[in-house]
Amino acid sequence: MFKPIMAEFLSTALMIVFGVGVHCDTVLNGTKYHGSGHLFAITTWAFGISVCLFVFGGGVCMNPAMALAQCMLGLVPWSMFVPYAIAEMLGGLAGAVVAWLIYADAFEVSAGKVDGVAVRNIFSTNPLINDLPRSFFIEAIDTFVFVSGILSIAHFGGDNLLLVAVCVGILVWAVGMGMGGMTGFAMNQARDLGPRMAYQLLPIKGKVDNNWRYGLLVPGIAPFVGAACAALFVHGFLGIF
Repeated sequence: MFKPIMAEFLSTALMIVFGVGVHCDTVLNGTKYHGSGHLFAITTWAFGISVCLFVFGGGVCMNPAMALAQCMLGLVPWSMFVPYAIAEMLGGLAGAVVAWLIYADAFEVSAGKVDGVAVRNIFSTNPLINDLPRSFFIEAIDTFVFVSGILSIAHFGGDNLLLVAVCVGILVWAVGMGMGGMTGFAMNQARDLGPRMAYQLLPIKGKVDNNWRYGLLVPGIAPFVGAACAALFVHGFLGIF
């Protein structure tokens, strides 16, 4: 039991080091890749998730919503759902702290010079247009496509870890580019709420409101809805798992 839980913690932490790290790189002053843009960021997220799968194996969830879907399909015991979710959330928090440590000097030179909302958004997903019902729907749809895609890739890829990891990275890239522009495509409570908590706790100058109302409702709940629908879809319609 210990090893799979640690794998969830470590893989999620590594994913967030890549993800929060690339946002530090693009947003903060004093970095080599400042201003590189969304394509640079989304590609790093995609490649980073592939690397996590290479390192920890295709069975890791790195996502409480994915853990829910796998429990519904009988791929993960229900007794592991809460331990997995806790490990993933703590991994998200830890990974964000590591990313902050890597870019601590850039945070220092950016204080008062980079917009506070942009700095907050390094850690968490927040929409430009404040429409909670639509954002909830978007995040649920994004997660539905994401989880359905991963489960299909895992089914048809089988034991070919290289194929599965590369295809999941392509899926992340496609969902992010095509569907992620409104909410930031969290699709994962550990990706958003773990780093959001890190932002709350870290000694970052010029903090702004952490938008917990949005965080708890949209990236906090909508991924569970999308993942549950994905599990029903791949089992009931696609006939897999």
